[in-house]
Amino acid sequence: MLNLDTHVLLHALGGRLTARERTLLAGDVWSVSAIVHWEICKLRQLGRIELDLDDGAVIRVLSRIHTWPLSWEVCRESCRLDVGGDPADELIAATSIVHGVPLVTRDRQLRRSRRIPIAGI
Repeated sequence: MLNLDTHVLLHALGGRLTARERTLLAGDVWSVSAIVHWEICKLRQLGRIELDLDDGAVIRVLSRIHTWPLSWEVCRESCRLDVGGDPADELIAATSIVHGVPLVTRDRQLRRSRRIPIAGI
């Protein structure tokens, strides 16, 4: 199982993955932190993405992806990271640590962490 950050998931939905990302994602089950759903809605509300959140196909794809809850454990772990960043990214990274699921991200700051399990892209 892989944990996708918001931007990787959006690139996957939009068909804009790199060849390496496509190969990695094709061979495993996808998961996301619950905060990813909120972040997608917020990006749409702010006009930063064009994704139609009421489209049946989008809803079906998103509903098939395993969603990790925002637990106390994840929140605590987000305050123990060895890298800083946007709070949503910190929760996404902490989800990977708590559940032992490699994170798929292009975020250079998160990729520098020695604690976050990063998927090999």
